[in-house]
Amino acid sequence: MAYDLKREDEVKEYIENLGIEYRFGCYKEKKPEVCHLLGDYLEAIKKDFEKAAKVFKSNCLDYNFGKSCLKYGNYALVGRGNIKGSPSEALPYFEKGCELNDPTACLHAGMILTATGPGINVKRDVPKGYNYLKKSCDQKDDMACHYLSGMYLTGVPKNVSDFNPHNPEKNKNIDYLIKPDKKQAFQFALKGCEYGNMYACANVSVMYKKGDGVEKNEEESKKYFTIAQNLQKAHETTKEIKFQQGLEK
Repeated sequence: MAYDLKREDEVKEYIENLGIEYRFGCYKEKKPEVCHLLGDYLEAIKKDFEKAAKVFKSNCLDYNFGKSCLKYGNYALVGRGNIKGSPSEALPYFEKGCELNDPTACLHAGMILTATGPGINVKRDVPKGYNYLKKSCDQKDDMACHYLSGMYLTGVPKNVSDFNPHNPEKNKNIDYLIKPDKKQAFQFALKGCEYGNMYACANVSVMYKKGDGVEKNEEESKKYFTIAQNLQKAHETTKEIKFQQGLEK
């Protein structure tokens, strides 16, 4: 049946039928992809976050659908859908999503395990977190590559309280879980840039300019500075398009 989406009554009918179709595909045909779509439908169209959370959780645990593990992990992290929000609640779902090869789930698991500070109620495990971040970067997640670059740029101290960002000389004498390595930092920044991270491109530009982890090269520095600028402009344009979408008739 063809719907006239300019008519309000037909739009409502279309949306209701879409929900029926997704429920049938999920509950009767037991298709994980359709269950995930049902969760998205409940979230975006019905604004029923509690039901959406249940669908995502079930689809993660029962059908091993990585994207649903990521989605429920996000709910558990921020406390959406009548769930107690905390990193410890979210981490198992991000880890399962990562095992199911969702790169963003790997990113989130890695960031939680390597993070410090207030509100982080998960035991820090930098080696495990590093492996999650590396897997995410290997699957072309630009933010994971950028994050890894930052870890190598400053190093990851064994005791965070020993690290003083304003005293590089003192930092040379502390114990590191990951020692500063500008060559590795450059390589991960380069990967992040190749995958479209404007901050990684900006860092590559600076590293070429200073000769940090790579031989000084003014031309390459200018090249990556331009790439970073172009990515920033593209990002701003995309945001503007999304904001204006539907406003013009």
